[in-house]
Amino acid sequence: MLIINTGGTFNKRYDPIKGELFVPNDNQAVDTILESFVVPISVEGIVYKDSLEMDDNDRSLLAQTIKHSDEKIIIVIHGTDTMDLSAEYLNTLALDKVIVFTGAMVPFSLSPIEATANLSMAIGYARNVDSGIHIVMQGVMGSFKQVKKNKCAGKFEHV
Repeated sequence: MLIINTGGTFNKRYDPIKGELFVPNDNQAVDTILESFVVPISVEGIVYKDSLEMDDNDRSLLAQTIKHSDEKIIIVIHGTDTMDLSAEYLNTLALDKVIVFTGAMVPFSLSPIEATANLSMAIGYARNVDSGIHIVMQGVMGSFKQVKKNKCAGKFEHV
């Protein structure tokens, strides 16, 4: 299993000098969560952006990273606002892999509960589904075509 970390709110930390949240160029949040796991899971960080800043070049890098990985199960930590766009982009490649997107609405650094729960659920879910592209967020799990962020309600839902 491979976790690809692209940044997003999941990873954001507060910069006390600038007085704002930023996406760091590291995997600290993911690594902290994985410390309690007994099974080894590889982590690769790429992009490190808020998903609203991601473009097709970033999605292409994500796609190439997944395509060239020997792993058949891949978790993608991604910002929630454009998770669906990246999932759709990957869908065009028709890869024979389990790809599960997850993220967080609240940064791990501010409150670790949601990020930890989402990543843990994504790992368990990924081990029990067929190949395809999925989203696991806030206890909602399924194909990326059926799980969407309701931006008005601020939560993920089945559609």
